[in-house]
Amino acid sequence: MSDLGPQQAREFFERHFRPHAVKSEGRDSGFVTGFYEPEVEASPVPTARFRFPLLARPTDLVDIDDANRPRGLDPYLAFARATGNGIVEYHDRRAIEQGALAGRGLEIAWLADAVDAFFIHVQGAARLVMTDGTTKRVTYAAKSGHRFTGPGGILAELGEIPRPDVTMQSIRRWFRDNPHRTDEILWRNRSYIFFREAAVEDDGLGPIAAAKVPLAPGRSIAVDRLLHTFGTPFFVMAPSLHAFGGEGFRRLMIAQDTGSAITGPARGDLFAGSGAEAGEIAGVVRHPADLIALLPRPLLAEGR
Repeated sequence: MSDLGPQQAREFFERHFRPHAVKSEGRDSGFVTGFYEPEVEASPVPTARFRFPLLARPTDLVDIDDANRPRGLDPYLAFARATGNGIVEYHDRRAIEQGALAGRGLEIAWLADAVDAFFIHVQGAARLVMTDGTTKRVTYAAKSGHRFTGPGGILAELGEIPRPDVTMQSIRRWFRDNPHRTDEILWRNRSYIFFREAAVEDDGLGPIAAAKVPLAPGRSIAVDRLLHTFGTPFFVMAPSLHAFGGEGFRRLMIAQDTGSAITGPARGDLFAGSGAEAGEIAGVVRHPADLIALLPRPLLAEGR
């Protein structure tokens, strides 16, 4: 596809796909947000400055499905803890940050700021500029299994930030102005993310995501994987979205990732790229949008 010109690409999709509007029940339009790959300074060892670790997956964290879910365990949980007495709910964010996993050697790297670490958890990946001058990437490996509770919603409920003004930038400003309340707010999100190291093979591409391919800035979209198939092309129209440049967002995207906050048929998360500039874009994307799924004609012909 990279060798095709705009007209040839258009003809390809018109010939092989049919458009289908994606709607959420009771809503006239869908909704898109943005995500990105943060780039932060990190240390391979803890120091007086670098005190907040990113952790690898613990050995007692097990995948849970209907085949091994014990009676009474929250059906939402896709991960849990294996113990000598069976499978139980895993430690949550507060317990882990208070030392529940200390001494296991799980630390991949150490950061200087707890809020930076939290937003890496939210994004699911990061480029780490190490103190020795090297760069490494961390990407999602697993999670504690608990439901995600975003700080923006919490701060809006508390009256700290007006809901229409909630962006990643306004949340970060609030934490900078209220450092003594960081744990209070972040611990209300019980979900905790574990990471693995990955190579940065192409500076222009993001991490390898759920679809097992690198994310492309401005072209990869995260969707609800329970409702959509990875690799599905989506034409996204968000006339009020200008953060990516241009007079409104109208672009063909490919479903290549997912996320715990991305739920519903007409919900999308647009990958903005890596680094601070991409973060400025992703942090302000909260827009109504129309999502058009392009479905293969042979698949439709089979009645599937």
